[in-house]
Amino acid sequence: MQEEKKTYYISLANGEIMRQSTVSPWNFKIYATDDEITNLRELFDANYSTEWENFFRAHVPYVQYHYDRENDRYDGNMKKIYETIYELGDEEAKQHVKEMWSIE
Repeated sequence: MQEEKKTYYISLANGEIMRQSTVSPWNFKIYATDDEITNLRELFDANYSTEWENFFRAHVPYVQYHYDRENDRYDGNMKKIYETIYELGDEEAKQHVKEMWSIE
């Protein structure tokens, strides 16, 4: 038996995953199972932790952005988040991600 997908609204700026569209501004509408939402939440949580690491690293002037593992990890997580949104998103979400990433 396949798990039922529910509608969720995603706000990238603050990593929110909402069940109602009227709670807060959102960027993407997706349809996901509980497990898929758990995976997406873990990606957002990982980026939140990495943001704090980046904040502290930002106060070390001799480490440049492109040599910073925390930034690489953040960028990798963002790519996974956008891949997940593309996979689970409605047509508008898919189109937006396609345009952002120049997916043919």
